[in-house]
Amino acid sequence: MSKVAVIVGGGPAGLTAAFELLRRTDLRPVVLEADPQVGGISRTVVHAGNRLDIGGHRFFSREARVMDWWLDRLPVQAVDGPVELAYHGRRAHLASGEGPDPQVQDQVMLLRPRRSRILHRGHLFPYPLRLDPPTLRKLGAVPAARIAASYARASLLPRPERNLEDFLVNRFGQELYRTFFQSYTEKVWGRPCREISAEWGAQRIKGLSLRAAVADYLQRVIPGARSPGDPVETSLIERFLYPKLGPGQMWETVAREVVAAGGEVRLGQRAVAVLADPAAPRRVRGVRVQDRDGHAYELEAAHVFSTMPVAELVAGLRDSSSVPADVAEVAAGLCYRDFVTVGLLLDRLALQDRGRPLDDNWIYLQDPRARAGRMQIFNNWSPWLVADPATTWVGLEYFCDRGDALWSTPDAALVDQAAAELVALGLARPGAVRDGVVVRMPRTYPAYFGTWDRFDGLRAWLDGFENLWLVGRNGMHRYNNQDHSVLTAMVAVDQIAAGRVDKAPVWAVNTEPDYHEGR
Repeated sequence: MSKVAVIVGGGPAGLTAAFELLRRTDLRPVVLEADPQVGGISRTVVHAGNRLDIGGHRFFSREARVMDWWLDRLPVQAVDGPVELAYHGRRAHLASGEGPDPQVQDQVMLLRPRRSRILHRGHLFPYPLRLDPPTLRKLGAVPAARIAASYARASLLPRPERNLEDFLVNRFGQELYRTFFQSYTEKVWGRPCREISAEWGAQRIKGLSLRAAVADYLQRVIPGARSPGDPVETSLIERFLYPKLGPGQMWETVAREVVAAGGEVRLGQRAVAVLADPAAPRRVRGVRVQDRDGHAYELEAAHVFSTMPVAELVAGLRDSSSVPADVAEVAAGLCYRDFVTVGLLLDRLALQDRGRPLDDNWIYLQDPRARAGRMQIFNNWSPWLVADPATTWVGLEYFCDRGDALWSTPDAALVDQAAAELVALGLARPGAVRDGVVVRMPRTYPAYFGTWDRFDGLRAWLDGFENLWLVGRNGMHRYNNQDHSVLTAMVAVDQIAAGRVDKAPVWAVNTEPDYHEGR
C-alpha cells in the first residue's frame, strides 16, 4: 500500500500539495477539510443563485509555474482577435476563436479587465494611485501641492523603517499616506499603522510608491517607454484571469482530479492535533481528526502538510510533544484579523461613471461614515456570478476580531448596516437592496503584531520536524496571496520528491524583491 501524506486544509495550498504529490511521488494524499466545501478563503459561496467571492481572487501571478498550472486546470476562454498573455518570462499567444466558449461551457477561465478605485470625498480615484491629470484635478491644486511637498520631504529625509507607517510615508509622503492609506489600513488591522511591522508592507506593496505611480503613468502615455518584456508590478496589471463560476471552481476542479487520481478529500473533518512520534523526536506520526459528528480518530502519515493556523498547530502538538515554553508563548501570542463579507443584491448602484454602470472589481471606501473597507462588484468579476444580469450583486468587506461587536452582530442587522452605508456614501438609493447574506471568515489575515517579532524561533522549532511541512497563508502565518500559497505547496513537494527535508526553499516564497504582489 502506498505511503500516506495527510494534508490539513482543502484550500489552495492543501489541494495543490495533494495534486503534486500524486503526480510526482508515491505518497497517497488524504486531504482533511473542516468545512463542507473545498477552497478555504478561495471558495465560492452561493446564495439564491448568486455567487460570492470572499475577498476577491485575481488569478494572476508573476510565477510562470503557477500560471501554467492554473491554465492546465481551466483553459482560457475563446477571444476575438489575437491576444497575448505575458507573465514573468513566459508568453502565451491566443488565436482568435481559440479556447472554450464561456457562453456554452463552464470549465473555462475568463480574461477580465482589472479596475480598482478609491472612493474619497465623493470622487473615484485610481488604485493604485496614478498622478495623472484627472487625479490632480479631483484632488485640487492646494492638496496636490501639499502631496508633492510632503513626498519631497520624505525622499530627502526618509524615516528609519521601524513600522508600517514609516514604510508608507517613505514611499508616498505624509500627506498622501494620511489621505489614501492610513484609514483603510487601520480598518484592516484594527490598530495604528505605527504598531504594525514594516514587513507587512514589504510583503504586500513593495515596489509600489509615488515614484512608481508617476513612472507607470509616463510609460502609459509615452510611446515605447515600456518594452513588451518589462516586468510589471502585479497591482498595475490591467487584466487578469478568473474562473467563470468564481475562485472556488478552480479548487473544486483540483479536488475532483485528486480523487480521480487516487487521493482522498474528506469534508467535514477537522484536524485537532498533529501527533509527534515518540520513537523519533524529529518526526510527526500522524493527525488526530474529529469528524462532523464529533467522533475522533487518528490517521498515520509519512508526511503531514499543515495549512491550519500556527497557533492551533502548536497547541495540538502539545498533546504529544514537549513544546518549549518560549515556542508555546510565541504561538499563543500570534494575532489574526477576521473578516465579514455582506453580499447585497440591488437593482443597480446609484453612483455611475459618466452615465454608465461602474466597471470596478473593487471600490476602496476611504470614508469615516463606512465601517466597510472595500466593496466588490461581483458582476465585474464574472457575469456568471449573478443570477439575474439585470441586477447588481455587491459585497461589502468588514475587518474585525472574532467575538467583537461587529462579528457578533446578527446577520439581518449587518445587512441593514451595509445597506445604510451604501446610501450614506451615495452608492445606492434608500430601499434599493433586495436581498442580503452574511459570510464570516475567521483568521483571514495573519497579523504582523503580537508576538510576530519572535516568529523566527517558533519557525525554527517547527522546521525541526523533518516530515512536517507548513504551507499556505495560515500555515506559515504569512500574508500570502493565492499564488504564493500554491507555490509554497509546489516547493514543499519539490523537496519531498528530491528526498530533502530542508524547509528554507518553502519559506523563501514571497520574500524575493521582484516577486511581491500588491492589491
